[in-house]
Amino acid sequence: MKRPDFQDEIRELNLAYLMLAQQMLRSDYETAMFRLGLDKEVADFVEGLSAAKLVRMAGSQMLVPQFRFNDEQLARLMAGEGRDPATSSLHAAIIAAGKAAEGAT
Repeated sequence: MKRPDFQDEIRELNLAYLMLAQQMLRSDYETAMFRLGLDKEVADFVEGLSAAKLVRMAGSQMLVPQFRFNDEQLARLMAGEGRDPATSSLHAAIIAAGKAAEGAT
């Protein structure tokens, strides 16, 4: 049985993520850092990548984007599960902001 390696899919996802990250950082640096879960050093690095380096980085065998959390409650809220689906995303944003602040200390 042949196992898929997903290399093409990983490269496409990495490239899309890195291009979006650069665009976000160039548009609104502070908001992008929060939304992407990046610290200043990584944000500066990604923002300054040349097109060639961006493509080279996208072609790595590792998935560049990753979950910013390891919290089932946060994942469920982001998926709209909760007592009030209308406020689940707001609740998730509050929890994520708290986790970002905890990581900065």
